[in-house]
Amino acid sequence: MQAPAPSRHAVTFVLITVLLDMVGFGLIMPVLPGLIEEVQGVGLADAAFIGGWMLFAFSIMQFAFSPLMGNLSDRFGRRPLLLLSIFGLFVDYLFSAFAPSVFWLFVGRVVAGLCGSSYVIANAYIADVTPPEGRAKAYGLMGAAFGVGFVLGPAIGGLLGEFGTRVPFFVAAGLAACNLVYGWFVLPETLAPEKRRAFEWRRANPFGTLAVFRRYSGVLPLCGVLFIYFFASSVYPAIWPFWGMAKFDWSVAMVGVSLAAFGLITAFFQGVLTGPLVARFGEYRVALFGLIIAVVSAAGYGLVGTLAGVLILLVIHGPEGFVHPMLTAMLSRAVPEDAQGELQGGLSSVMNIAMLLGTVVFSQIFGHFMQPDAIIQSPDVAMYVAAAVLVLALGLFVATARAHPQGQSRGVD
Repeated sequence: MQAPAPSRHAVTFVLITVLLDMVGFGLIMPVLPGLIEEVQGVGLADAAFIGGWMLFAFSIMQFAFSPLMGNLSDRFGRRPLLLLSIFGLFVDYLFSAFAPSVFWLFVGRVVAGLCGSSYVIANAYIADVTPPEGRAKAYGLMGAAFGVGFVLGPAIGGLLGEFGTRVPFFVAAGLAACNLVYGWFVLPETLAPEKRRAFEWRRANPFGTLAVFRRYSGVLPLCGVLFIYFFASSVYPAIWPFWGMAKFDWSVAMVGVSLAAFGLITAFFQGVLTGPLVARFGEYRVALFGLIIAVVSAAGYGLVGTLAGVLILLVIHGPEGFVHPMLTAMLSRAVPEDAQGELQGGLSSVMNIAMLLGTVVFSQIFGHFMQPDAIIQSPDVAMYVAAAVLVLALGLFVATARAHPQGQSRGVD
């Protein structure tokens, strides 16, 4: 028995799911520093410490459970796991909206990490319905959905935050609930029963998944590049609102505007330029360019001294959005079709262990160098450290491509 062909509604739903996930995440980013200060009674530097540990709680749960969800989707199909992840986000936002203390904010983050596998399942869903040669473009559209979410979410969150720090959480919960109802009626299954495989616990834990990756040539080195890249790029979710408030005295609304601008730029690069650039230059060269831009941008944020300079850097920063979809597309072509869910679950674990370490490291660096008794008091040190780590990711990517040239897609010269 074949799984039904996915309708246009179903593919649209997957993109909308990613979009709404990022809208919900973006809604709360501008108000999170203020909410932590409100429930804990601390200043900005200490709120940054706590915010880093909250992101750690989210990422450690995703690291532990994303491979399980990805493997379960290879066994039982994409639909039930995707709907479950959306429900988990709905619960998280409600916990946060009603949280009377930091403890309950942490509970919400744990629930979101436990069920927050929508991106894992969405990637596997796209792999089910897209031929290998078209996946770079498809993942670019996924990235564009992320970018549009970052346009709408922070902009709306910054405005809603003016009415109270909890208002954006209620709105995010409502969006998740609407998406769950919509998906229940329009989302078909895309993984046919004959393409499913038996569930194995050893392949469903993050370390077992990494062991399985050794079977496929070039996968582990590229996973290493992703790990270092996500570790360094976690500097932005870890400290951006705190950095903007400390360096430029941004308001909640201004934090939202800055995040929205970055989302709009990222959506343009990923949604409009990914396909043509991959066709012309190939996945490797596009990813390489994105990594170079990532280094320049992180260092630039540390050096910039005006809002106008930040806006210019946001435009320059746009091509970094190519890195993740290019590497994901390269990796998806290196594993068989019945392991796409496992691959995406494993990549999510790599991403989340990197981000859980990175968010803690960069939030602690920011908080340390913002303390009154710090030897050097500056909000920019974390940005410089991130730039140095990104240089390492760039070097490993070049070395990996030379060692495994068969993994490159050259495009049309």
